[in-house]
Amino acid sequence: MGRRGAVRTFRRAGRWRFTALVVAGALALAALLVLWATSRETGGDLPDGSGGDRSAAVELGWGFTHTQYSADRGDDAARRAAAGLLSAVPMPQNQHIMGWGVDNPEPRPGSYNFGDLDRRVAFMRKTNATPVLTLCCAPDWMKGGGERTDWSQKSLEKAPDRAHYEDFAKLAGVIAKRYPDIRHFIVWNEFKGFYDERKGRWNYEGYTELYNLVYTELKKQNSANVVGGPYISMDSNPPGSSSNASSLRGSWGAVDQRAIDALTYWNTHKKGADFLVVDGASYTREGSKLFPDEFAATAKFADVTTWLRRTTNLPVWWSEWYVEPADANDDRKLWTEQHRLAVHATAMMHLARSGVSAAFYWNPEETGADCPGCLWRSTELKGGGGGLPMLDLLTRFGKAFPPGAELRAPDVAGQNRDAVSALAAGSTVLVVNMQDRRLTVDVDGQPMDLAPNEIRWTG
Repeated sequence: MGRRGAVRTFRRAGRWRFTALVVAGALALAALLVLWATSRETGGDLPDGSGGDRSAAVELGWGFTHTQYSADRGDDAARRAAAGLLSAVPMPQNQHIMGWGVDNPEPRPGSYNFGDLDRRVAFMRKTNATPVLTLCCAPDWMKGGGERTDWSQKSLEKAPDRAHYEDFAKLAGVIAKRYPDIRHFIVWNEFKGFYDERKGRWNYEGYTELYNLVYTELKKQNSANVVGGPYISMDSNPPGSSSNASSLRGSWGAVDQRAIDALTYWNTHKKGADFLVVDGASYTREGSKLFPDEFAATAKFADVTTWLRRTTNLPVWWSEWYVEPADANDDRKLWTEQHRLAVHATAMMHLARSGVSAAFYWNPEETGADCPGCLWRSTELKGGGGGLPMLDLLTRFGKAFPPGAELRAPDVAGQNRDAVSALAAGSTVLVVNMQDRRLTVDVDGQPMDLAPNEIRWTG
């Protein structure tokens, strides 16, 4: 989809290794986490699509996904600084099992290589995160290749051959057993490799077959494991477009009917699910256009979340959500950081109002100092590891507006009332100036003089 960088994002981040992951302290922490996670579960599988009594285990709130470069490598002092920041305000962290900084977990049948994944999991434990694993991608031998790992995007994005669906499910079970404190699993990523060119649609039958095998294996390992799918991209077309346009639409455009068909089939034929997971952007699939503008387009997240909750009766997770179009190199460097923050904050308000259960920010970490939208300064740099503005927004928002919070719409008055977005819970109020100009507005009876695209917290 061109939103995460091609080979740059998918390939391994070097062949770093570590020599002593499991020590007595880590084992003790893992044991405590197992007890903690187990105590949060309702016990046994949750009712499928019927609402039911789902515990806080699916209400993870606001977190982020590790990508190729993260804070588990680099300068020692910088890594400690980043770990300290994340430990201070723990949040859910998501990691893929192959790619995005992690080596091939099973380069040969029955021969496992968990060094990189161990290190990422250790970092999540160290920072008191709620760990989430995305079960993607598949070793080469499961998709027609050999023992040598091909890290090209084309190869990595291939789905397992149907003859190896059970092998992939077995690998998922081995991983779940290896990390007994991890309870949250997402099955696959964006239907990668499941598009049927001949039929011109997603091979949702194949994905659902794979999903059901993985779901069964994970529940066999521990019935308290929390499993979800289908991680389909809710791509949208421009307003007025008739090409694959569904009835799920707004001023931002219309969701692609092929995504709706895939989701509907999975929801009907899945063996079970504890949550529904999707991803998507506020801009259009082709041309990356924002309608009516970059701020108003973020209403898509609320419209889609509301539709998903009503249609499936499942808690909704967004595994990725994007608001800033990328250039031909998949870089997002055209907006100022303040503009970027303001649009993200507005999107998060829409997600929160619509009752999202979890949302993961795709953290675009790099090794250099120039990293728009990153959560912390690269730990590859001396003096790195310090928090950046997006991390402050993510942590403050997550603390102020977690799932289940009693949200309210602040009283906004004045001639500029339509130029700001605002959300409140208790005494905390967040106001965003959606204009690239200074303006004054009254919020809950208090005047505010806001700088261009300013984000203002009160309370």
